[in-house]
Amino acid sequence: MAGGNALRPSLNLAGCAGVLNRAFEMKDAPAVAIVVNSPGGSPVQSRLIYQRIRDLAQEKNKKVHVFVEDAAASGGYMIACAGDDITVDPSSIIGSIGVVSASFGFVDAIGKIGVKRRVYTAGQNKSVLDPFLPEKKADIDRLKELQLTIHQVFIDLVKNSRGDRLVEHKDMFTGMFWTGETGVELGLADAIGDIRSSLKTRYGEKTKLELIEPKRGLFGRRQGVSVGLSSVLGAGLPQSDAMANITANVADSVLTTLEERALWSRLGL
Repeated sequence: MAGGNALRPSLNLAGCAGVLNRAFEMKDAPAVAIVVNSPGGSPVQSRLIYQRIRDLAQEKNKKVHVFVEDAAASGGYMIACAGDDITVDPSSIIGSIGVVSASFGFVDAIGKIGVKRRVYTAGQNKSVLDPFLPEKKADIDRLKELQLTIHQVFIDLVKNSRGDRLVEHKDMFTGMFWTGETGVELGLADAIGDIRSSLKTRYGEKTKLELIEPKRGLFGRRQGVSVGLSSVLGAGLPQSDAMANITANVADSVLTTLEERALWSRLGL
């Protein structure tokens, strides 16, 4: 599972539900192994994926083994907690149990180029934290309140999943992240290893791994992942509208890439 980013998460339940169902439907498989490689994403989608994995594991009576590649941080770690055990590389990055909201302020910028912001609302709280208007303390306090609530949901999920394997640490739930090696010492993960050797050790040398991937759609692209040109060509739009969609999709793709790059950069990756 490769993550997207906090604002435009490519990793969501709709995109991976089919893959999960196919994996757990394999009757002869005693377990499902999930590879997680994500710097984070939507807390809602991450928890939905976590819950779907746990529901399927219970329904199909299968063990779930999670293997972390470069990172399982923030929402990525939330998903990793769906495993009965978590195996990491010594240099994997795991943790970041916290909540972040990021934005920009353009109040001075639009003033310098002679632009005036006009916002009309019905409801006094309908335009909170508008990046083109000065910040209000009440709006910031409200955002912090929401963040603390979401953070507590995350903390409870980790505690319920990891149980007494967790080692008490002052920075455990502060958003701090660690290497896989330290993560094992803290109880955030269970072992150092890789998917092939770990599963063969557990289930025997004759263990066979069957890769389950998203089905490919139009033009061989992975289904469940947002597409640019192919979504336009399949829509039957007039040429002018199609060109507008292509331009919008390209711009959105660039912004998404920058945001995702920023998430990975937070982890030094």
